[in-house]
Amino acid sequence: MAATNPVPLAYQTTGEGTLAPDWLNKGDNAWQLTASTLVGLQCVPGLVILYGSIVKKKWAVNSAFMSLYAFAAVLICWVTWAFKMSFGEKLIPLWGKAGPSLDQKYLLQRADLPSTGTDFYPPLAPLYPMATLVYFQFVFAAITLILIAGSLLGRMNFIAWMIFVPLWLTCSYTVGAFSLWGGGFLFQWGVIDYAGGYVIHLSSGVAGFVAAYWVGPRLDKDRKSFPPNNVLLTLAGAGMLWLGWNGFNGGAPYAANVISSMAVLNTNICAATSLLVWTSIDVLVFKKPSVIGAVQGMITGLVAITPSAGLVQGWAAVVIGVLAGSIPWYSMMILGRKRMFQKVDDTLGVFHTHAVAGVMGGICAAFFAQPTLCNLFLSIPNERGIIYAGDGHGQRAVLQLAKQICGALFVIGWNVVMTSLICLAIKSVVPLRMTDELLTVGDDAAHGEEAYALWGDGEKFDATKHGAVSPLGLTEHDGDQALREGIFTDHPIELERL
Repeated sequence: MAATNPVPLAYQTTGEGTLAPDWLNKGDNAWQLTASTLVGLQCVPGLVILYGSIVKKKWAVNSAFMSLYAFAAVLICWVTWAFKMSFGEKLIPLWGKAGPSLDQKYLLQRADLPSTGTDFYPPLAPLYPMATLVYFQFVFAAITLILIAGSLLGRMNFIAWMIFVPLWLTCSYTVGAFSLWGGGFLFQWGVIDYAGGYVIHLSSGVAGFVAAYWVGPRLDKDRKSFPPNNVLLTLAGAGMLWLGWNGFNGGAPYAANVISSMAVLNTNICAATSLLVWTSIDVLVFKKPSVIGAVQGMITGLVAITPSAGLVQGWAAVVIGVLAGSIPWYSMMILGRKRMFQKVDDTLGVFHTHAVAGVMGGICAAFFAQPTLCNLFLSIPNERGIIYAGDGHGQRAVLQLAKQICGALFVIGWNVVMTSLICLAIKSVVPLRMTDELLTVGDDAAHGEEAYALWGDGEKFDATKHGAVSPLGLTEHDGDQALREGIFTDHPIELERL
């Protein structure tokens, strides 16, 4: 009987090209794929669940579907042309050359970001295959589009959304990603964006707000009353978002190293601090804690730490958490109710939770970035925050603040202009907003489906559709009337209790 080979097939040399390359670090590769999956789970099912449950019942299906569609559409666009526009060879200082990322030879070679070389260091070359890097960066792109959807829930024409996703990914996301991460002009200048405070959160918050302006508002009655249809599922989605952020910030160094460990811990510290601060302010101002408020505080904490998660000390993560739980709270709960913000119907307040928190986090990086941690991650040596400006580094530290502000202004300006152009282009082909008649009904009108097997929220009663026959020969409508008259009870039921 032949002896069995204890070495798994994947580790054997079975033919030409099957030997594991010398550059492959299996630990880094395993962590990067895990981190990618964690961020993917933030999207599907994390934000699918959160969006589907935090909105009014009649919009549950539409809101969840917008997330699911975006995840799938971004992937196909990403591997067909957008990855190389974001992380490939430089075309111009803010854009890479478009091209497919589907060839086996390309995907199995060592990961490489060819435009990230600086005067101080060679281009980044993580110790795993290009396929891993392509997928890791895809989930970041996908979640950005899904965050934009949060501003548009409850009224955007789904066909318009189908067109918007590839256009915005191509014309806006790729510019921010290349400029700040892929070796573009902001990367070369030394703007700090550790894991996407600007590339993902500021851009999605601004783009969502601008798109919401062009799409138009929800129905007045929906703006006045838009209660979550399932708060417990909202918490479930929020929990997946929180823990998924370990992959978000933990995967940013492209390796399972000390910076990724620091980033994961700081991420959780900041999120917890921000949640507690937001909830405490709710109690002080409104005299009761809000579950939805706690979720918002959690999100702002996660967003605010993202620009510097692996570059600051633990105590700084607490400080950033305090700011994240208070400044966006004021922006959303006080300024957000002013006429200026009320003119634009940002359904979930993505501008406040992502744009405001993202800018704030980027500015905080200019104050709290620790020099040793920066040297372990950044491609420009000796970057530092203002509080570490001693020993003759004061001018350099102040310059970092200017860099962070300029980087934010570029991302804001590009997204305002490009998102407006995209919306106007789509509007010339299909309506951006559903008609009032469709908005009155919701999911059933938009998709022919409902989230719950209950008579709809806002839907007009149709006896042929909703009038199921009861054992007593009564329709649901008749049964409801009979219940009110006490047929099914010993005593009549007060109408106030129904």
